[in-house]
Amino acid sequence: MNRRSQTLPAVLAGVEVAMQDKPCEWDMGECRTELLPLLGELGRIATEGGDLAGILQVLVELMQRHLKVTRGLVSLRDPESGRIFIQQGCGLTEEEQASGSLARGEGIVAQVVDSGRAVVVPGEAGGQSFLCVPIRRDRKVLGAIVAERYYANRQMLELDAEILAILAATTAQAVELHLQEHVRKAALEDENRRLRSALQNRFKPSNIIGNSRPLQEVYALIEKVTRSRTTVLILGENGVGKELVASAIHYNSSNADGPFVKFNCAALPESVIESELFGHERGAFTGAASQRRGRFEAADGGTIFLDEVGELSLAMQAKLLRVLQEKSFERVGGNLTHQVDLRILAATNRDLRAMVEQGRFREDLYYRLNVFPITVPPLRERGADIATLAEHFVARFSSEMGIDVERIATPALSMLMCYHWPGNVRELENVIERAVILSEGGTIDERHLPPSLQIPAASESTAGGILDVRLGQAEYDLIVEALRLHKGNMTEAATHLGLTRRILGLRMARHTLNYKDFR
Repeated sequence: MNRRSQTLPAVLAGVEVAMQDKPCEWDMGECRTELLPLLGELGRIATEGGDLAGILQVLVELMQRHLKVTRGLVSLRDPESGRIFIQQGCGLTEEEQASGSLARGEGIVAQVVDSGRAVVVPGEAGGQSFLCVPIRRDRKVLGAIVAERYYANRQMLELDAEILAILAATTAQAVELHLQEHVRKAALEDENRRLRSALQNRFKPSNIIGNSRPLQEVYALIEKVTRSRTTVLILGENGVGKELVASAIHYNSSNADGPFVKFNCAALPESVIESELFGHERGAFTGAASQRRGRFEAADGGTIFLDEVGELSLAMQAKLLRVLQEKSFERVGGNLTHQVDLRILAATNRDLRAMVEQGRFREDLYYRLNVFPITVPPLRERGADIATLAEHFVARFSSEMGIDVERIATPALSMLMCYHWPGNVRELENVIERAVILSEGGTIDERHLPPSLQIPAASESTAGGILDVRLGQAEYDLIVEALRLHKGNMTEAATHLGLTRRILGLRMARHTLNYKDFR
C-alpha cells in the first residue's frame, strides 16, 4: 500500500517496525525511537486544527532537537502566484529571513515542489547533506520541508528522509487550510478593492484629483447635496480647491445645463460689488451709460458661486440675505424687482461663527448660508494625494510647455510628501510648474524643488551617525516607491523589494508608513 494513503497511526506503526529492524545506536550515537511519541503529539496538534505557525514551530523544534539539523525550514507555494516562500525556519541567514528565500538549494526546493518527488543530496568531502521532501495533499503539492546536517552514516540519512516525509504528511492538512484561507482572504481583499474603486468612480467628481480618506468624505457630501438645490457653504484654507468643489456640485446637479457664474467678493471694492452682483440701470451713477445685468441675473436657471463671502460688508450682507430668502432684488438705480431661480454656493477661509460673535457677520445670513457646510481638508491632511496631484501637474505642465518629463525621482517625491504645504494644492501646483521648467533628462529631482522644501542635512552628531541617517532615508525612498508602484499592496511591494511581508511591515512601522495611504 502507498504510504500516503495510510492513516497517521499506521504510518507511525510502520516506522516503528522499521526502526526496530535497525540498530538504535548509529555511528554518531543517535537514536530515533524517541521520536515516535513526539510525532504522535505533532499529529494530534495538526488534526485538532491548531494555528499553522504553532504547528510549524513545533515541527522545526523537533527537527532541531531530535534530528540535529543545522538548518531546517518549511517552504510553501502561493496558490495564486506560484511563488515559493519560507514560512518557518531555523538556522537561516539574515538575508534569507528578510528575503523569504534560500541562498542555497532554492532550485532544489522548486524542483521538489514542481515534481512532488523528494530529493536527497548526500554531503561530499565531509560537507552537509541536503534533504527536501514535498508537502502533499491528495495530488496537490503545497510546499516542502528542507533539512541540512552532517551525516556519517548513509542509513541514518535515508531514515531521516523517511521521517521528514512523515512530518510533511502530518502537517499537510493544516498547510492546505492555511493556504485556502490565504486565497480566500486575498480574493476578499481584491473584491473590497474593486468595490471601493467602483464607489470612488461613482462618487468622485472628475475635476478633483485624489482618493484619500478625507477627500472621500467630501465626495460623499457632494454626491448627497447634488440631489437637491440646497445652499452650500464650502469651508477651507486658501488653495485647497473650494472652487473645484463648487464646480463639482453644479455640474453633477439637476441644473448642470444652466449657467455657472463665479464671483470673488474680495476682488473688487465695495462700491463696485453691488453693481456687479445686482446690475444697474442707465444713469444710476456716473459712468453708467447703459443698462447692465448683474451676476445674479446671469446665473438665472443655474448656479452662482460667491467666493470669499466673508469679505462682504454688512450692507452687502443684508442685500445678499434678501436674495437668499426671496430670490429677488432690484438693480442699482432701479425700482423694478427681478425674480431669479438659482442655487447659491458660497465659500470662505474665515471662521464665520467667530465673525458673528464679533459683530462682523450677520447671524441670520450665517444660518442661511450654513445649511449644508462642506469642509475641504488641507493638503497636509491628504498625504496619500500628494503624489497623485504632483504626477497630474507634471503631466499637465509637460504637455502645456512641450517639455518631456516622465517621472519624479523618489527622493524628490519624499520631499514633497514630508513638506507641510501651507499654500495647499495651489502651492504644490506652483512648485511642480517651476520644477518642470528646471527639469533635465526627463526627471524631476531634489535640485529642481525650491529651498523651502529642502530637507536639512543630517549632522554627524545625529544619533547613529550620518551613514545611518542616509541609509534610513534610502530605505524609506525604496519602500515608498514600491508601495506607490503596487498601489499599497504589501504582498506585491514586499516581493518587489525582496522582503517578506512581515519584514516589510516592520520596516514600514519604523518609518511610520501606512499602506492605505498609497491606494
